[in-house]
Amino acid sequence: MKPLVPAVLLALAAALAAPANAALKPGDAAPAFSTPAARAGQAFEFDLAAALKKGPVVIYFFPKAFTQGCTIEANAFAEATPRFAALGATVVGMSHDDIDTLKRFSVEACRDKFAVASDPRARTIRAYDAASLLPGMASRISYVVGQDGRIAFAHQGSDPLKHVDATYQAVQRLVQGQR
Repeated sequence: MKPLVPAVLLALAAALAAPANAALKPGDAAPAFSTPAARAGQAFEFDLAAALKKGPVVIYFFPKAFTQGCTIEANAFAEATPRFAALGATVVGMSHDDIDTLKRFSVEACRDKFAVASDPRARTIRAYDAASLLPGMASRISYVVGQDGRIAFAHQGSDPLKHVDATYQAVQRLVQGQR
């Protein structure tokens, strides 16, 4: 008989990684940020204000690069990035991971399709109420920020694939409402 301890610890970690309620609601001002990021293995400075000049921005927070759920989520966002781009939207993932880790993750998991941003001090993670109770990890929460700099949509939950679908649908609604 296998001990239940690993399963219990895994369930506890998942529960602790989810925030109780997202503090940012649709209509709230999105906190501005600029932080190191990587795309296709190349580091650069991601600036929310600059990205918003091009269209809406999907910011998804993820617990840790190269973990199973985060890799699944990154693969799914990579696959969906052309659809987001067709709507004028930019996708950026964010975690506590250092920039060197995210350079590799941007190639391997994000498949060179979108940027992942490093927030090792969790300033942006806290500003978006995406801090986990587990040290060094963000909660799995996604936001769509409209070009007006306001939160248009927020989604939280443990299923990484739902983040992709929910944010894409929110971007579609946002873009349709602007036409």
